[in-house]
Amino acid sequence: MPPLVGLLAAYLLGAIPAAYLAGRLLEGIDLRKHGSGNLGTTNVYRVLGARAAIPVFIFDIAKGSAAAALLPHFTSSAHAATWGLAYGLAAIAGHIRSPWLRWNAGGKGVATALGVFGAIVPWATLAALAAWLVVFGMSRIVSVASLASAVVLPAAIAIVDGAKSPVFFLGVVVSLVVVWMHRANIERLRHGEEHRVGEGRPAS
Repeated sequence: MPPLVGLLAAYLLGAIPAAYLAGRLLEGIDLRKHGSGNLGTTNVYRVLGARAAIPVFIFDIAKGSAAAALLPHFTSSAHAATWGLAYGLAAIAGHIRSPWLRWNAGGKGVATALGVFGAIVPWATLAALAAWLVVFGMSRIVSVASLASAVVLPAAIAIVDGAKSPVFFLGVVVSLVVVWMHRANIERLRHGEEHRVGEGRPAS
């Protein structure tokens, strides 16, 4: 498979909107019009409950892992591992802007990024996941936990793989994307308006 075909395949794989499909299949609703309007695991949980959120979360992770770890095996290039990084980024981009949703906003890329980096640098990913769990346990705010993990990830990659590795640069790019996707959350945090899990109002 030519690398450019792999990029397209990774993008289209990442673009599969599991959250949107869960809303349509389980309740006949468009999740973009319910809760926070975000097509991420948190909003799926808020609107549809754990029965939908868990499979959606697993699927979003799996498509990131598949793009980064499986597609390179089918790539006709001597640099298949490097292309795997590009495929992972393409899958995250597809998750955020899906052609299946006419390029409207999808999720914020956190779960798909977890799958990508979990396949490439598992120990650094575990550090980022640990940061997410600790910060969420203290704040009960999903966005704060996601931002914390985005900061920890490239630092952990630098320790594990070195700050000159291609994976580190991918980690920096993805972390910046995650922060950008949370800009509305950051603004609400500045004004003390971001909601905690358990308060009964949707958190994005």
